[in-house]
Amino acid sequence: MIQRILLRQAGRPRARRASRILLAVAAMAALLSVDMPSAAAVPPLGVTATALPDATVARVGALFAGGLDGGHFCTAAVVHSADRDVIATAAHCLDHPDTTVFAPGYRDGKAPYGVWRLTGVNVAGDWTDGKDPDDDIAFATVAPSDGAQSGGAQIEDVVGGFPVVTDQPDDVTVTILGYPSTLDAPLRCSNATSLFSESQRRIDCPDLSGGTSGSPWLVDGALAGVLGGYEGGGTVPEVSYSAVMGDQALELYREAAVSAG
Repeated sequence: MIQRILLRQAGRPRARRASRILLAVAAMAALLSVDMPSAAAVPPLGVTATALPDATVARVGALFAGGLDGGHFCTAAVVHSADRDVIATAAHCLDHPDTTVFAPGYRDGKAPYGVWRLTGVNVAGDWTDGKDPDDDIAFATVAPSDGAQSGGAQIEDVVGGFPVVTDQPDDVTVTILGYPSTLDAPLRCSNATSLFSESQRRIDCPDLSGGTSGSPWLVDGALAGVLGGYEGGGTVPEVSYSAVMGDQALELYREAAVSAG
């Protein structure tokens, strides 16, 4: 069973207004940038470093409580959808969706692509009923906190979106992009994964501390999981987990992708 929660528009948090021209320029820069970062910007496998700005990083952002002055506590990423308005994160990051906002490309206190409020949340029934770690993934629809920020554009129009994939090899190499709550810039780490169990995937990457829950696990530019699941994604920064993306997660994504925001 999939549960969809529709949210009424709450009071607008304080957000930086951007003119349509400036936002259009920023969006064009993000979409025209090379998706794959240069070799010099990519740390070796198993090494965590600051993620330099590029088109891929622009699709990943921090989740805040109310606004940019509320502190960021989780990570999310834009995924491709028909209505161009869907993000993916860990289900345990959306306990308070009515006050949660998303800032893609957030860096150094600035939200270059605007601040987006959640309009709906799709989670598995087994997560709602029992917090099953195998269902610790959620998809949410978003809209601009202030309509003037986007000029009518949806979030995928502004930064693009990752496709969603399932059925990856046990030892597939993934790239994680995430925001520790103590930093104002995202971190990047790539490494081969292993199966911790039939339903949980494990990766060894240092420094992925609190705040990186919900970070996308990317395989060749597609989202194949999010940081979460077993132990809420891990109790030590050196080891992280993701629930295996299977048929249930795919159905959850499809439900979000066709739901009206």
